[in-house]
Amino acid sequence: MTFSLAGRCARTGAMGGVITTSSPAVGARCLYARAGAGVVLTQNRTDPRLGPRGLALLAEGCRPEHVIAALVASTPHAGWRQLAVLDEGGAAAVYSGHNIHSHHAGVVGRDCVAAGNILSNDGVPAAMVAAFEQAERLELPERLLAALEAGDGAGGEIAALRSSALLIVHLHAWPYADLRVDGADQPIAALRALWAEYKPQADEYVRRVLDPDSCGPPTA
Repeated sequence: MTFSLAGRCARTGAMGGVITTSSPAVGARCLYARAGAGVVLTQNRTDPRLGPRGLALLAEGCRPEHVIAALVASTPHAGWRQLAVLDEGGAAAVYSGHNIHSHHAGVVGRDCVAAGNILSNDGVPAAMVAAFEQAERLELPERLLAALEAGDGAGGEIAALRSSALLIVHLHAWPYADLRVDGADQPIAALRALWAEYKPQADEYVRRVLDPDSCGPPTA
C-alpha cells in the first residue's frame, strides 16, 4: 500500500527519496538515506531494520543488487518485503517478495528506482521513473515530488493516501531536507507545500551548522 522513488542528481551528487502510503508516518518507517552511501526503501509489511542495514552495506561499497541479496538472505520473512536500493553512483536494484499478491512492481531508471505495492495497477512505478527522468533539469527535490505526483496520477494506491515524506542528503552527515506529512487528506499536496515553505530556508540551515557567526538572529 505504498509507492516510492529513490533518485540521484548527476550534476550535484545529491540523493534522496520520496514516498507515500495510506498508513500514518511513512517517513519514519520506510525511507532511509545517507550521504556518501545511498538510499534504501523498505516497504510492504515493512521491516525498518533493513534500511540502516542496507545503508551500512552501501557505505562498505556493496553494489545495490548485492545489498538486496544480503538483506533478503538475512531476514526470515523476505517474502513479505519490498526493497529498492540506490547507490551514490546512480546504480539501483529492486526486489518484491513472493508473498506480495496485490498489484505491485519495481522499475530501475536512470539514476533512480521506483517501487510500489497494493497499487491500482502495476504501471505506477514506471510512470514515476518516466517523470523523474524527464525532469532532469530541475533540482532533485522538485524531480522527486514530480515523480510522486506522476505515480498518483497513474493510479497510485488502491486506498486513500494519508502520509508522505521527502528526504534529501548531500555532502554532510545530516539531511539537507527531511520533511514528513504524517496524516493528511491530501498528503502529496501537503508535502509539496511543505517543501515550498522549507526550500527558501534550506541553505540557511546548512550555514547555521558550518558558519553560525554569519547568520542572522538566533533561531532553531
